[in-house]
Amino acid sequence: MKQLLYLLIVSLFALPAVQAADKPADLDALLKQVKRERILEQQQNKLRESEFVTARDDQARLLSEAKAQLAFEEQRTELLNQSFQDYEKGLIKKEALLNEKSGSLGELFGTVRQMANESRSLLESSMTSVQKPNRSEFLTLLAERKQQPTIEELREFWLMLQEEMTESGKVSQFMAPIITAEGNIEPRLITRIGVFSAFSEGKFLRYLPETGSLVELGRQPVDRLRNLVADFESVSDGSLQAVVVDPTRGALMALLVQSPDLKERIQQGGWIGFIILGLGAIGLLIALQRLVYLTVIGRGIAKQQKSSEADRKNPLGRILSVYSAEIVQDVETLALKLDEAILREIPKIERGLMTLAVMAAIAPMLGLLGTVSGMIETFQSITLFGTGDPKLMSGGISQALVTTELGLAVAIPILLIHSALSGKSNRLVQILDEESAALVARNAEKQNGRSDK
Repeated sequence: MKQLLYLLIVSLFALPAVQAADKPADLDALLKQVKRERILEQQQNKLRESEFVTARDDQARLLSEAKAQLAFEEQRTELLNQSFQDYEKGLIKKEALLNEKSGSLGELFGTVRQMANESRSLLESSMTSVQKPNRSEFLTLLAERKQQPTIEELREFWLMLQEEMTESGKVSQFMAPIITAEGNIEPRLITRIGVFSAFSEGKFLRYLPETGSLVELGRQPVDRLRNLVADFESVSDGSLQAVVVDPTRGALMALLVQSPDLKERIQQGGWIGFIILGLGAIGLLIALQRLVYLTVIGRGIAKQQKSSEADRKNPLGRILSVYSAEIVQDVETLALKLDEAILREIPKIERGLMTLAVMAAIAPMLGLLGTVSGMIETFQSITLFGTGDPKLMSGGISQALVTTELGLAVAIPILLIHSALSGKSNRLVQILDEESAALVARNAEKQNGRSDK
């Protein structure tokens, strides 16, 4: 078809050129030219007809092939539609069977997701995560994924829980970075006791789930506990050794070291607390001085009781020096002199006892004064900041009661010491009274014996 169009176009352009080139000179020449052109035109028409016939045959053949292909595709489409319907029916049956078979598995997989979520929180807060990090990523994927977990994932989940249970009952040593009390990160050898306690170089550590790291306690417990930890770390032969275990995984130990020591407790009492302690120190010095004094004069009096000569270095000797065996004195005069001598010795013996009694009475009053002052400050803080923070109230009340505690701690020992010293001084005074009464009695006997003669 394309060739035919090409020949037609060429003939149209070539005809005027031929006519212009072969212009007939006469009628005969014109007749010959017309016959010649007619023969050419017939040849061209035959050529076109043959090309048209060929194209018609080709189109018929192509049409026949297209119809055959269409029939084949229609037949294939019917077969595919039938197969699709069969497969769809089979799929519906398979889905029904799957729903029937996986009914219990859906509940099981829901339980697995719930357990994975709970286990993730448990492992994140476990101290073993320092030694075995990045375990929560798998549990997060297992808990949040929509698809059902595979058997391998279930097996890995079970092994992870089994590993955690195994590690919770072991004592392990491993290298890991810790945060020191100064805020530096240093790699150290860590000793872990299950999921409860961890320490390094004799210092207790606390696990921070937020950062997944171990931090050194800013304030360590008493030396006795630290020595136990150091001895436990130094054991390498597998022998039994005592150690400190915190069942709260470090929280109890952190609270324990936050409790104030004696020095901090005293500082909480403020200036009233220092006054109370000053009174206690003065009272102890006075009590010590009086105890030494009474002990010395008690020994002197006991020694004087065994001697017949009066020694003026002790109270009993000074009292006995009033009596003279060679001179018979009047009983009343002698009794008055002895009473006078005893009255001179009693203030020396009982000196400082009243001061101790006053201190024992003042110390609780000062403690009560400090408590009242602390309560006033606490209520003023409550007025300003409210009662939203219980620690504010409990901390203020605790500090307020410190002075009362100090007052009682000072008053009770001073009161007991005062009672003991009073009893000792009363016994010494009683000895002086007994000895003076014995002198009066002996003098009266001698006076009565001379009068009878």
